[in-house]
Amino acid sequence: MIKHPISVEMKEFELRFRDALKSRVALLDRITYYIAHRKGKQMRPMFVFLAARMFGEINDSTYTAASMVELLHTATLVHDDVVDDSNRRRGFFSINALWKNKIAVLVGDYLFSRGFLISLENKEYQILEILSQTIKQMSEGELLQLSKARKLEPNEEVYFEIIRKKTASFFGAACSVGAASVLKEDERVAQVGKLGETIGMAFQIKDDLFDFEKGPIGKPRGIDIKEKKLTLPLIYALQQAPPREAKRILKIIKNQSHKRGRVQEVIDFTVAAGGLDYATKQMLRYRQEALDMLKKLPYNPARESFEQLLMYVTERKN
Repeated sequence: MIKHPISVEMKEFELRFRDALKSRVALLDRITYYIAHRKGKQMRPMFVFLAARMFGEINDSTYTAASMVELLHTATLVHDDVVDDSNRRRGFFSINALWKNKIAVLVGDYLFSRGFLISLENKEYQILEILSQTIKQMSEGELLQLSKARKLEPNEEVYFEIIRKKTASFFGAACSVGAASVLKEDERVAQVGKLGETIGMAFQIKDDLFDFEKGPIGKPRGIDIKEKKLTLPLIYALQQAPPREAKRILKIIKNQSHKRGRVQEVIDFTVAAGGLDYATKQMLRYRQEALDMLKKLPYNPARESFEQLLMYVTERKN
């Protein structure tokens, strides 16, 4: 139902995206074929098309924007798996697990270059500027998170800055380039970009909640704790705990996060302290902000689907 107003365009997009991945280098072509056939939910291209359809007719600029968004997003995932030493992605083996880190890094570089070249070949300079700025922010967010993981300082303000740069900025960019493909009003494009960023904040908090919850989720429980990442549920729990208890939990994260039993202890501590309830309230706050922004945009089937996609982002099970 979410895809209904853009179902034809999404099918055409998949063909164009696969074509954009092709290479004359046999090894690279084999890897990109693997990538194309284990695609995820394609939420970001959906945001591109729905943002465009809300304001006008989808055109070649919209397809270029969606292809660029998916190429750059895929590139960041390939590089993330190398950084995180992850062997699985969306239930499949990651690129680095199958072809090792050196090749995975080069594949990510190839995907980045294809994304940027597509925008230049089609003279889509505004789309190129928006997404280039976004990749810069995402890199800053990732590095900020890595630096904070070393210090293990529970700081809610820093957490929100990290997820805004690392995740929410890309949602904002997807919505911005979609709107920019059919609009010339910079103010309206920025408005839609802010909407996307707010959705991205809710998306990331929901993703961080999965680390503490039981159920059929896409990533194992406690993975953020093992990587010494302090996410919102845990930050809140540490701030509520007596100093001695908080210090004990931080010591476990620093020195024993490789032990399953100790990770479970941190999870239990977070749940008992109300960390999940607090994070859920913050996620719902961002969702309501996004809904309020959405109601100010023109009403049509695309806006209705946009709202359904927002609800899916915050109610999904994986």
